Amino acid sequence: MEYDYLKQKRILLVDDEQELLYMVEGILRKEGYTQIQTAGTVSEARRVFEKWKPEFVVLDVMLPDGDGFSFISEIREGSDIPVLFLTARGEEEDRYQGWDLGADDYMVKPFMPRELTVRVLAILRRSYKNDNPLVRLAASQIDFERAEVIKEGRHLPLTAKEHDILWALYRNAGRIVTIDQLCEAAWGDNPYGYENSLMAHIRRIREKIEANPSKPVSLLTVKGLGYRLLVEETA
Repeated sequence: MEYDYLKQKRILLVDDEQELLYMVEGILRKEGYTQIQTAGTVSEARRVFEKWKPEFVVLDVMLPDGDGFSFISEIREGSDIPVLFLTARGEEEDRYQGWDLGADDYMVKPFMPRELTVRVLAILRRSYKNDNPLVRLAASQIDFERAEVIKEGRHLPLTAKEHDILWALYRNAGRIVTIDQLCEAAWGDNPYGYENSLMAHIRRIREKIEANPSKPVSLLTVKGLGYRLLVEETA
């Protein structure tokens, strides 16, 4: 599953056309992107940005309470995360302004879905090309790009759900990740009712990553709260 680790990046879509937001979100989710939030105004985008810390932004220029040019200037004051303009404003001067302000790419509506997904992946590959660590645990290693665990010379494939759960744990390595957060990472925006399934996936993950799954030392249960992943190092 090449570039799976890129499709776990948090993506913020900003546009005042609700139908277009639904369409773009649907296009990206169909391609495997799992962490997406939307905003219809600059003020809403600002709140999501501050609270959720997106890793990629798809941004319209014309918004009800401001414009995308001003918002990207705010972003660039403290962050170099990739930004793609997706807008009806296609004049040459607008394009140059977007690039001058630090945009990674500039697309004009209407657009072809395939062009959008190709450009999004290309930007993510450039921006996070070194963000695919081989994660070392006490008894194994995790290769997120190849979606596999390496243990005692064997390469053990991860299922999509196991990958999502491990990725959420790795992103918070050493910290407690709640049961609700893990269910949301694996099953989306309506995670309730998946607790038993989560426990089954955790059991299978331990069989792959631990020397003794009955006495885990890397994936620990925090009773009543959730789980913690203890990482030795990344290579």
